[in-house]
Formats: sequence, structure tokens, C-alpha cells
Amino acid sequence: MNITYTPDGGEFHLSNGIISYIFRIYENGYAGSLYFGKALSPARSYRHLGPREFRGFSHSPGDFTRFEYPSTGNGDFRIPAITVVHADGSSVIDPVYREHRIYSGKKPIPGLPATYVESDAEADTLEVDLVDAPSGIVITLFYSIFRDYPVIARHVCVTNSGITSGSAVYACETLTCAMSASLDLPDQVWELIELTGAWGREFQEERRPLRHGAQGVASVRGVSGSQQNPFIALARPGCDERTGEAIGFSLVYSGNFRAECEADSFGMTRVRMGINPAGFSWNLGSGESFETPEAVIAWSLSGLGGLSDAYHGLYRTRLARGFWRDRDRPVLINNWEGTYFDFNEDRLLSIARTAKDFGVELFVLDDGWFGKRNDDTSSLGDWAANTAKLPDGIDGLARKVESLGMKFGLWFEPEMISRESELFAAHPDWAVGVPGRTRTEARHQYVLDFTRAEIVDHIFAAISDILKKGPVSYVKWDMNRNITEPYSASLSADRQGEFFHRYMLGVYLLFERLTSAFPEILFESCSSGGARFDPGMLFYAPQGWLSDDSDAVERLRIQWGASLCYPPSSMGAHVSASPNHQVGRVTPIDTRAAVAFFGAFGYELDPARLSQSELEAVKIQIVFFKQHRTLFRTGRFIRLVNPYEGTDASWMIVCPDRSRAIVAFYRVLAKPFPVATRVKLAGLDAGVNYRITTWPERTPTGTTGSSGSTVAVESVVRGGDELMYSGLRVLDSAFFEPQTGDFWAKLFILDMITS
Repeated sequence: MNITYTPDGGEFHLSNGIISYIFRIYENGYAGSLYFGKALSPARSYRHLGPREFRGFSHSPGDFTRFEYPSTGNGDFRIPAITVVHADGSSVIDPVYREHRIYSGKKPIPGLPATYVESDAEADTLEVDLVDAPSGIVITLFYSIFRDYPVIARHVCVTNSGITSGSAVYACETLTCAMSASLDLPDQVWELIELTGAWGREFQEERRPLRHGAQGVASVRGVSGSQQNPFIALARPGCDERTGEAIGFSLVYSGNFRAECEADSFGMTRVRMGINPAGFSWNLGSGESFETPEAVIAWSLSGLGGLSDAYHGLYRTRLARGFWRDRDRPVLINNWEGTYFDFNEDRLLSIARTAKDFGVELFVLDDGWFGKRNDDTSSLGDWAANTAKLPDGIDGLARKVESLGMKFGLWFEPEMISRESELFAAHPDWAVGVPGRTRTEARHQYVLDFTRAEIVDHIFAAISDILKKGPVSYVKWDMNRNITEPYSASLSADRQGEFFHRYMLGVYLLFERLTSAFPEILFESCSSGGARFDPGMLFYAPQGWLSDDSDAVERLRIQWGASLCYPPSSMGAHVSASPNHQVGRVTPIDTRAAVAFFGAFGYELDPARLSQSELEAVKIQIVFFKQHRTLFRTGRFIRLVNPYEGTDASWMIVCPDRSRAIVAFYRVLAKPFPVATRVKLAGLDAGVNYRITTWPERTPTGTTGSSGSTVAVESVVRGGDELMYSGLRVLDSAFFEPQTGDFWAKLFILDMITS
């Protein structure tokens, strides 16, 4: 791993032997991009990859020039990375190189989530100061290159130094655009991949050719959003899961964002990512600084799978933190779809007892336990137990659940307030809204103004009081509506553009305080499903509820799309009731489990409504999952058959030493007289043999086995080379008689034969 600077050519070269990131300082002091891709020799100059020379915009516009951090008003008419409005109303800045620093390790970003290192040897960091002399604005570009991953982590700090070279002193500067990263690429032969959707169908993968002009994804909702996720990728035409060049862009942030590409008229492509400039401004007084969120840019020559490998490994081990990062998660049952608001202590304990009998380790009480909450019209903010439902309170219920030999978890929606609540009656001004205007009451609730320290303090105290009293081992943190009428009474008129980012800083602060005060509690983030499932949340909660749509067939697409960036260990995935509550589909209970295994596994139902055969199936599922959950959490996830391209889907997970793998095959719709189906596997050792068993296991009569063991009645031996290059015959009669009907699944367990 190395970062070098060549003063003669003004070149910076960041390389870890996997990738190289190279830029230079032009003749006029601007920083200009040269190369990002497969590692190049550090012993050469790559100055010739840029323009022969660039001395500024005085003679002609610079639209044909590649920049590291482009600004506005000076002759580059493409989308900018930074825009500053000065006290005189002008918005021109000319950021030129002043100095740089290179060091081992990686600094945290104050108040913001970011990737990290546990040893300085894991990453090197470059800081480059660019200065706009007339205004005294200093733009510090941060680049961290990791030893083990093909990624560059970038962010920016903008400082009003108060030191100028002109006669005017700009006492206050206003940022209206401050991107985390900008990257200029030398061509436009790319396809844009994004994750779009809506509630219940998040993470829908879309891919289209890059066209002239600006295109991308964004949110102005106050959350990253179900509609657009803060991730995009550029892939070469023909790039697939295992071959071809691709570049990924992921923002470690949970609020308003923009990820945008511009294909210009000179054959180049500019990509920028960061806080959405729409509705954003930030005042910088003399000596004040603004730090952007972190953007993580990954590169792969081994297709989209290579990008996913990089993000999964980095985010699972160097973004997620804390007690649960490297521990297997408990199998849980959540009462929400089993009871909704209709429960009392006896019913909850009945669910817990039955769940304990078939191996569940954690009981989670969802919405409806507090205030006068019998539906969604009241009590958010009143975090005290409803004693009509829970006569001994949360602490009493938690102790009774623990006496069964289970852990206890609890749902909160900390950022919300109901109009019908004691908190609103006492503090109506705590709800976000513009004085003199009607507040939008979405889902019978308002958003608390987390820009205000006293509100964050109050919610921290209320939640802490609950968590201290009883043995709570898990918290589900929900956020169920977007932000409307953005305004804070704590901000002056000229600072209302800071509202959305200050809101996120308040959310992150509360997360930091709670996770620090209760370090062994497992936190799961949620936002009407996946409306705020992003890297920023992963920093505080190692798993998130991926979607309120728990239908196994819909989850194939949702989990496939999310896996482009996010590791399976971060994806809350539950076996829910059938017919499914979101789409009404009836699917076999083993199919529901075969999808949910590839995530943070649990159940979302009332076991009293299961048949005896389903209860037996659940016992077997839990035995199987516990046997393999370390592999499901830490293995390399590989996508095989795309559910967006047909009626089948398949993926697999492989342990690091390739000695074991689990392959999942899903047939969504039955086919008449089905042809032989082969799935080419990946990530195995080509030089060894694997013994293959199946789950659910079948006896010779075709009935389900009862042990839950991976040693099935029938097994076969196949070579790793055959499985990867010829394929696995998923309808092989050596495993089971061909199945008919829709919505069935089969898992294949591969164990390396060592002797």
C-alpha cells in the first residue's frame, strides 16, 4: 500500500496493489483527475493521461478538462462539487493547491458515520488543501485507500479561514453545494445501475445506458428513502456478475442525498455524490468548518460481484461496529404481523413460550406497548408502558420472557410524536413545522425537531429509562414518515437551509449516545421497511429491516438488489404468515425460510396459527439455521440466477476457506415438462470434490426428515470444477423427484471432501 507524490509533475498516486487512483495539480493549481482502475506501476508518470497543460479559464472554458473537485462560475459548466455564495452575492471560487499531508491510518469524521480502521496499517490517507485566496475558503480533500479492498473513501472539509488576499473580508460564507466526492471519467461507455422502488418494493435493480446530460438518483424526503437508495454503479456494456469493469458509489449518509452522472459533449463522464444541494445551505462564519459525509468508491474488473465483495467485506467489518459486529445474531420472533396492536401480556407470553419450544432465542415486542396506543393515532413520544396491556410494565414482561430462557427486545419510534400524546400537549413546538402553516400529519404523526439539543436529550432520557429498568437485549428503531414543512425554531432565517443536515446530526448523536450507554444491546434500524436502509445506519445498527414486504417471492428481488452494496448480515429477513400480509400470496413455509436464511433470520407471525406440520417445519428450520448461521453471516455471497430475468432465482454463500457452501435455488413459477436446469456455481475450489446434501432433506418416500441435519438421506459427490464450469443440476433425481407447483425452493449444502 502506498501514496506517493511527485513534486515535478504534481502527481498523487494512491495504490494498494489492487487499484490505482491518480490525479495531478495542473499548471494553474487546480487538481485534475488522471486515472482510476486496476493498479498501475508507481514508478512511472501518468501526466500524459490528462491535458497537455491547463493554465486556467482565462482564454477558454474548461469543459474538456477533468477536475478532482470542480466549482462554479469559472468556466466549467458541468455539475459542480462545490458552490459558495459570498457576502457580496457572487459565487465564484478558484480552489488551487496549497499543501498536502500523507499518513497511515484513517481519522473519524466528527458527528458522522464513516468507515474506520482498527490498525493504522489497514489504510493510508491523503489530505489535500485547496484554497480560494480572495475569500479565504480552504477545501480539504480526504482520500483513504484500504490495504485489503479495492475502494477509495472520500470526504471533504470546507473551512472559512477568515484569511484573504483581497481587500474584502468575507465574514460569512454560505455553502449551497458541498459534495462528498466528484470523479471525472475519460469516456461515456457505461451503463448506469441504480436501486429504486417504493414502500414494499425497495431495492429494485434498474440498469440503462448512460445518456448525454445529467441523470441519477436523489432524495429530498429527509431520509435516504425507499424510492432511491444512496448507491449507484457504472458498468461497462456486457459487464455481468463475474466479468467486466464496474465502479460503485455508496454514500455513508441517511438523509437527503444526490448521486448523479453527467455525460458531457466532450465524451467524458462526471459523477458526483453527496448531500442533495436542493434545499441545502450552510453558513460558515470566520474560522468555522463543514464536513461532508463519506463516499465510498469501489472498482472491480470481476463484474458486479467484485463490487459486492468489496462493499460486503468493508461494511460488515469496518463500518458496522460494536459488540454484535462479529457475533452470530439470535433467532427472533416479532409479534407485529402476529398480533398488530391486539395483544396483552398473556398473549405475548403464549407466543414466547411456543417460540421457545421450537428454538427461538429472542422475543421482540413491536408497536403498541406504550401510552394509550391501541392503533396508530396516538401516543408516539409517550414512552411509558400501557399498564392496561402490560400490568407489570416492560421490565416485568422482559423478566418473564427471560425466565423462559429467551432474550427480550422492544420497538421504539424515537423521532416521532403523535398529536394525541402527552408530549405534544406539553411541547407542541417540538414537532417540525412552519409557524403559521398547517403541519402535514402523515400516519397521524409528526416528526420531532432533532436539530434541537433539548429534544434529543429528552428522548435519550426516556428511552434510557426503559432500557435501564428491564433486561432489554434488542431495540428495533423505526422511522415511519418523511419530513415535511422543514423548519426549526432553533435556527435563524438565514440558517433554515441547514435543517435537514442538522436533523441527521441529531439522529446520529442519539444513536451514538444510546449505543455507547448500552453497548451490548443489538440495535436494528427500520424506516417503514427500507426507507432508511443505508450505510449511515449500518454504522450504528449492524442490521436493518430491509422491507415491510416479507413475501418470499418479492424478497428475492429485494434481497438481490440490496446485495449489490449491502452484506446479507445487515438484512433483516423473516418468515412471515401465509397468505402473506402484503401481497396475499400463499407460499410453502420452507420456501419462506430458504429466502430468509440469507439475512438476519427470524419470524414474524403468531405460532398459534400454524398447523402441526408447519410447527414441525419451523423446528427443523431453526436447527438448520443455527447449524449454519456463522456461514450465512460471514460467508461470501454470490449471485447466480437473476430473478429480474426470468422465473427462477439462485444465489450462494461460501465460507472463506471454500470448504463449505450453501446454494439456494428458487422456482417461482412452475413449467410444464421442465428441461434440465443447471446453475453454474462460483467461488469454490476447482481442485477438490464436494459432497452435496440438500435441505429440506427428503427420505426415499419424499417426506420431510425430522432431524434438521445437513446429512441428508441421499447425497452425491461432484468436483468443484464441474460445479463451476458445467453446473449443478438442480433437478437431479439423485436429490429428489422433480417438484411441481409454484414457489418452491431447495438448498444444496456443499462440504469439501478432504480425504
